[in-house]
Amino acid sequence: MLAELDRLPSPFDEGADLTHVTASAIVVGPRGVVLHRHRRLNRWLQPGGHLEPGETPEDAVIRECVEETGLAVEHPTGRAVPIHVDVHQAAERHVHLDLRYLVTAPDADPSPAPGESPDVAWFTWEDAADLADEALVGALVATRSLIAASRTAPSAESERRGQWPSRSTP
Repeated sequence: MLAELDRLPSPFDEGADLTHVTASAIVVGPRGVVLHRHRRLNRWLQPGGHLEPGETPEDAVIRECVEETGLAVEHPTGRAVPIHVDVHQAAERHVHLDLRYLVTAPDADPSPAPGESPDVAWFTWEDAADLADEALVGALVATRSLIAASRTAPSAESERRGQWPSRSTP
């Protein structure tokens, strides 16, 4: 991926080259993981898509998730958390360099924007993995591991007080 980024004069511009950066997210919340059924591919995937002109991947992933799920997603603790990178063939000979992020969503029912796939749902981690292709399974595993590690690592405040967080897993 790094070689492609070096080669591309405008890696975030979908129209500049057949190879370009996209952004997607593993959306997690109290009910598990949100996936949507992609209209053209007819597969359950994480929400995401192309960047708009002048948009960063971190902003694009929030916009795409809101459009495709209708949920008020956000980056955990207010900062983008990249969790996975996937390079894959897309429609019309395009190659997507997909930057995948962790985002959180509230305990609410998905309500995608008009024109988006109406098939959006919460899944358990296990059910999401059963529906996923190999690349998405990798992102789900990476996300779950990151969440588990964050729950077992001490925060600066808990370290200062000599406390450790619980060792529960997602």
